[in-house]
Amino acid sequence: MATASGLASGPQGKTPESLLALAEYLELSLDEGKCLVMIRQDIDICAVYVGDPTGPQDDFTSHGTIAARLADEILESTQAGANRVTIGDQTYRFIRSFMQIDDSGAVVFAPM
Repeated sequence: MATASGLASGPQGKTPESLLALAEYLELSLDEGKCLVMIRQDIDICAVYVGDPTGPQDDFTSHGTIAARLADEILESTQAGANRVTIGDQTYRFIRSFMQIDDSGAVVFAPM
């Protein structure tokens, strides 16, 4: 399992699906030079965006949804504040925070 400052792997060294998803979305945020933003839409679904969380949500780029269980696993594998996580052969450094966006709570992963 990933730690906030270690290698991300599960049993037999296999990287969990949740961390593979996180890596994919972090790459998108790095490509766009913005933050990864996850907003829970309902009990089973979490919307994923890339954008500036201090700006209007209309300016976010939607990147679909993930199952709430994957979002929960991502949160369990990271911590609030600074994180350094290696997924595969790539190390990601980001700050995880919580924000209110419009009327919803959001988890923000800001590259550092």
